[in-house]
Amino acid sequence: MLDATLKSQLKTYLERVTQPIEIVASLDDGAKSRELHDLLVEIAGLSNLITFSADGADARRPSFSLNRPGADINLRFAGIPMGHEFTSLVLALLQVGGHPSKASAEVIEQIQALEGQFTFETYFSLSCQNCPDVVQALNLMAVLNPNVRHVAIDGALFQDEVESRKIMAVPSIYLNGELFGQGRMGLEEILGKIDSNAGARQAEKINAKDAFDVLVVGGGPAGAAAAIYAARKGIRTGIAAERFGGQVLDTLAIENFISVQETEGPKLATALEEHVKQYDVDIMNLQRGEALIPATDGGLHEVRLAGGASLKAKTVILATGARWREMNVPGEQEYRARGVAYCPHCDGPLFKGKRVAVIGGGNSGVEAAIDLAGIVAQVTLIEFDSQLRADAVLQRKLHSLPNVKVITSALTTEVLGNGEKVTGLRYKDRTSDQQHEVALEGIFVQIGLLPNTDWLKGTVELSPRGEIIVDAKGQTSIPGVFAAGDVTTVPYKQIVIAVGEGAKASLAAFDHLIRTSAPA
Repeated sequence: MLDATLKSQLKTYLERVTQPIEIVASLDDGAKSRELHDLLVEIAGLSNLITFSADGADARRPSFSLNRPGADINLRFAGIPMGHEFTSLVLALLQVGGHPSKASAEVIEQIQALEGQFTFETYFSLSCQNCPDVVQALNLMAVLNPNVRHVAIDGALFQDEVESRKIMAVPSIYLNGELFGQGRMGLEEILGKIDSNAGARQAEKINAKDAFDVLVVGGGPAGAAAAIYAARKGIRTGIAAERFGGQVLDTLAIENFISVQETEGPKLATALEEHVKQYDVDIMNLQRGEALIPATDGGLHEVRLAGGASLKAKTVILATGARWREMNVPGEQEYRARGVAYCPHCDGPLFKGKRVAVIGGGNSGVEAAIDLAGIVAQVTLIEFDSQLRADAVLQRKLHSLPNVKVITSALTTEVLGNGEKVTGLRYKDRTSDQQHEVALEGIFVQIGLLPNTDWLKGTVELSPRGEIIVDAKGQTSIPGVFAAGDVTTVPYKQIVIAVGEGAKASLAAFDHLIRTSAPA
């Protein structure tokens, strides 16, 4: 299962284990059980503190639990945690084996103080880059608090459960048998949902903070760069982010970030956050801007947050990024996560052997169709324009695939379903005005991005597309308020451009501080 390099790396990691670990597997006679058996035997052979047995009696097979003798830990994997989930397995081994996590002392204390019974089930796919955050967070909670139980389930191996629960998006998280959430969730976000007093405590702490010299709103590449450049000037810097990493977290392969030949979105997002943490930056995660109140008479700008708190600063850098653009047609919201999806890498494996459509003929849409063609039975790509807009090399690859159909000059008008899940879509041929229906089980929307500026309407000047209008220095229509990244009118929404724009806006904010604070 493990090649020599991976086995050597894992052995090095397992040297950090200080407490004995018991791996108990529940297996049957199937090929996947034999595969899991071989993997677990290999792992157990890498440390004298790990033992393996196949005496488990769990109904889900193949599966295995990780235990520490004398401790009450309820942590289980159902399936073979390779792909993106191999890191989750390694972290679980280390934490069950006594190696401390990187979570803050405050968060650890909050987890250990949880009362009640919390049985979590997380359905993941091995190609989902959003799933490990959820799996790792809930695994840590299960290690730290015996009231928390967690099983991570590979949806591709347990299709009967996926079908019975009508799961069509991952990660899908269940708590005590009821749907708890879908999509990427970090440790603090999960705690915020189950600890009813967490939001009020956090708002109280935020309200007590002194004013910042530079307050960055948004934690994507632009926001991270802005915070680093500000902190390096030695001024009081804060960053409030709804989720650190932003849209990068939903990006799979990144091959055009200069000097980094190849990486993945979640890895880059983690690297950005770790870089920011090297400086004296007050990071306030899970904080979404709700209103901007510009300064008057040389006072402070105020940013009100959705959680009820507010922050004040001499200068503000808006870097709230963008989100997936929706089709805005009947049925889209009704069947969201029930056949309508926006991340082919995450949710594609759930549609194995089924018929799907991809909406959008740009690079993202064509790449999605190519990826899905290797999993599903049939892909229908629907493009509004008269021709695809993707790069020529991608179009050649797309047209070489036997199970892909391309429809151009088509306007999607409705998502069809049976009340529980998607059954098809309706589109209009723009050349003939005729309506057509396509029978399918999944729809992947890939039609670009919308700037996250709803909360800024009527405050800063916006373009007709809703982007923040900025000048060459990132200055907005409000003195002392700057903006950077995908949320602005700067063309070409690329990570490398967002990073540069964040740095530029930060330098401009510093220049503004110098000029406005200088004596007359």
